[in-house]
Amino acid sequence: MKLYEGARGLDGAVVTVDGRPLDPRFDLRRFSPAGFEWTYEGNGPRQLALAILADHLGDGARALALTERFMQNVVTTLDNAWRLTSDEV
Repeated sequence: MKLYEGARGLDGAVVTVDGRPLDPRFDLRRFSPAGFEWTYEGNGPRQLALAILADHLGDGARALALTERFMQNVVTTLDNAWRLTSDEV
């Protein structure tokens, strides 16, 4: 089971999967050149939704199709520091 974690620090928003930096998957779509964000709807949260889904599903097209709904239903509800398991995704 994978563990996705996010936190905000002096260097900005940091997101990892199993302790390693999560790939933002700009190769699929660049919603936010500034990187990841969460707790609201926007391009940073959209990039996070895409990155988590692409990593979890291993299917870029499916991840893109589900990005908006995942951002609205999950990413907007995350606290400043958060953890999601692959089961929760």
